[in-house]
Amino acid sequence: MSAATGVATRQDNPGKVSFASMIGTAVESYDFFIYGTASAAYFGTVFFHTEEKLVGVLASFATLAIGFLFRPLGGYLAGHYGDRLGRKTILMWSLIVMGVATVLVGVLPTYGQVGVIAPILLILLRIVQGIGFGAEWGGAVLMAVEHAPARRRGFFGAVPQIGIPAGLLLANGAFLLSEALLEGSWVWRAPFLFSIVMVGVGLFIRMRVAESPDFTAMKANNEIRKAPALEVLRRDWRVILKIVTLRLAETGGYYVTTSFMLSYVVLAELTDKQNVLIGTMVGSALGLGSHLLFGALSDRVGRKPVFLIGSVFTIAFGIPMFLLINTGAVIMVIVAVALGLLLSHDPIFAVESSWFSEQFPRDVRSSGISLGYNGASLVAGLLPFGATALYGWIGWIGPAVLFMLLGVVSTAAAAFTPETAPAKVGDAQATPPQTRPALV
Repeated sequence: MSAATGVATRQDNPGKVSFASMIGTAVESYDFFIYGTASAAYFGTVFFHTEEKLVGVLASFATLAIGFLFRPLGGYLAGHYGDRLGRKTILMWSLIVMGVATVLVGVLPTYGQVGVIAPILLILLRIVQGIGFGAEWGGAVLMAVEHAPARRRGFFGAVPQIGIPAGLLLANGAFLLSEALLEGSWVWRAPFLFSIVMVGVGLFIRMRVAESPDFTAMKANNEIRKAPALEVLRRDWRVILKIVTLRLAETGGYYVTTSFMLSYVVLAELTDKQNVLIGTMVGSALGLGSHLLFGALSDRVGRKPVFLIGSVFTIAFGIPMFLLINTGAVIMVIVAVALGLLLSHDPIFAVESSWFSEQFPRDVRSSGISLGYNGASLVAGLLPFGATALYGWIGWIGPAVLFMLLGVVSTAAAAFTPETAPAKVGDAQATPPQTRPALV
């Protein structure tokens, strides 16, 4: 029984809900990231008719960027319907949409088979992937955060975030395995086709958890708004823009460190791309634990100090990361990529779910965090393309400085974002107002 509403609501164990959210996020992340790996390593020659290696990579990264450009649309739809129909409903549909698009990529004809139709179909499916992935994050983290006790939102909110490194680990592992066991087009097709199994597992697990107690209370109290996404855009657009800039070091740096680096070591003839994949897998494996540690730490010392660990490290590590990779030594490449993920990405990503959720009241929370989170994709999706173009223009220093600038922008945004952790500001101040005075 909810003390505030007098309405009986079912509330699952926070650990169970967080785990279910994490599994689904891992599946969707796998689907999204195998495309990034395939774009860097295969699609330049499979879907684009060009003799120039750099041009093929740029073309495949352009299709990668298209998915990012449509993630805000997915975030808008998920936010709107997540605040109207429920967080769980959106989680189920986003997983289905993402899975269908991913499996279809695995059966696409190549340029050599059907000509220009091949890249057109690839782009259309990438658009669907972008919408599906954009719809995923907000619902997943809100299920975890809204089921969690106030003073443990950082920890439980970090559990779904593990789905990102888990998905990347699975994606790169799938490609390493397929390269070792398969030949020809099956090397890149098999990881996409395997998605159907993972989607089935994710749906089964997510069906077994209860709806968010906050949304259940909203529905019982007739607090559902007609146009929550439009309202939060109109009233809280500054907070949404702040979230966009906060994310740049994490999401932009992530794709520079992973997708761009796969093509960079090949273009610069430094080492085999498999060494970048191994480094990514090492960093992702470490991330399975580091996210929980950083999330728990944010419950004790605050969201902002933990966030700054990552954003400041991004500034400091840009040039050293490329110097390590430029040695071409296998161990140096692995260390550089793993460190980039562990200390640049993980501290930021671990606190985003709780910190961002605490910026909005519950009746527009799904819309607010989904729009802010996916708005950063408009920039992040262009970064592998931009980093590759910078490398072609001025060499490795271009993408290195780009990496550092992302850290500068996010650090500046963090300085103007209020702390929300209950341990630092008190439970009452840390909990945003639950409703607005007037419904739309």
